[in-house]
Amino acid sequence: MVATHLSHGSCAGINEQYRRADSISAAMCQIADPTRYGKYAVTVQTILRFPDHHLRATAQRVVVFDEDLCSLATDLLDTLRAASAIGITATHIGVLKRLAVIELAAADGVRTYVNPQIVWASADMIRHEEGSVSMPGVTEEIERHARVRMSYQDLSGVEMVEEADGLLSVCLQHEVDQLDGIFWIYRLSRLKRDRVVKRFDKTQRTQAPGD
Repeated sequence: MVATHLSHGSCAGINEQYRRADSISAAMCQIADPTRYGKYAVTVQTILRFPDHHLRATAQRVVVFDEDLCSLATDLLDTLRAASAIGITATHIGVLKRLAVIELAAADGVRTYVNPQIVWASADMIRHEEGSVSMPGVTEEIERHARVRMSYQDLSGVEMVEEADGLLSVCLQHEVDQLDGIFWIYRLSRLKRDRVVKRFDKTQRTQAPGD
């Protein structure tokens, strides 16, 4: 997950036909906004907290494209929105499947990625503040490739390719890292990582019941 306060960068270069195809697939799988379709109940899952060991595990490739996968994607979207986040993976809720959901803004629509893999990355780099739903309350600046090209499948198993820059590029790299078992703080130097962990531990102590 990438922290919600990131400034919105340009997302030019995204191929509209891929976005339309993914939207059609999502509709077929009944990934719907509960406020629009009353029969779909919101299902918010429990998010794992750092240092849960699952956050360092490699997610398994999805090979079965069925209603269970669609239900998982819906759960991820509900959980993402409840956390006021813009990106989440199945790993964040303890399901080790290569599935990620991104919603940068309502106007941008929901992006669902099955078996995402970055196949090209630009040499030029950008820096963004990042964080995680599994480590709320702390962020740190991380350097990422400015542009990426990613292959993935939609919820019906159709193979897709997407190019992105700016904030979307950052989000894609962040979520693919998580699916590969690379929790975001491990992109930091040891010194910065230790500082982030200490800040997180402090926020957890101050938020503990009875304090």
